[in-house]
Amino acid sequence: MNGVYALEIRLSKGANIRVGALGNVHFEEGIYVYVGSAQRDLEKRLKRHLRKEKKLFWHIDYFLSNEQAKIEKVLFRQADKLAECAIAQELGRRGEPVAGFGCSDCRCQSHLFWFPKSSSLKELGVFAASYSWFTFDA
Repeated sequence: MNGVYALEIRLSKGANIRVGALGNVHFEEGIYVYVGSAQRDLEKRLKRHLRKEKKLFWHIDYFLSNEQAKIEKVLFRQADKLAECAIAQELGRRGEPVAGFGCSDCRCQSHLFWFPKSSSLKELGVFAASYSWFTFDA
């Protein structure tokens, strides 16, 4: 299955994390939402994100390798790659984007967003569209 997904990640303590070509980035404590897509084998991509042991390749890999970062929820649905950027733009209206994160192949400002208050993915309203979203707690 191909599709788009959103990871709800709790960073339990602020941290400076080296994020590939972005260099060292400071992340405040709080909830982060990362939006991504997999145009082949969505299940395999999600399982990879959930593993702690992996080769660091994407920006999100570096973020998730920090011991303070924990995926708490995953939402996903079948969609094409264009939906990934549409969701990222909507998240940017609700949260604070981490500039340049996860968007090297598009024109978005970011694909990772910080929410200082404890918001869940469903509370954000972005994921309440008429699409069928599937969810599981990580």
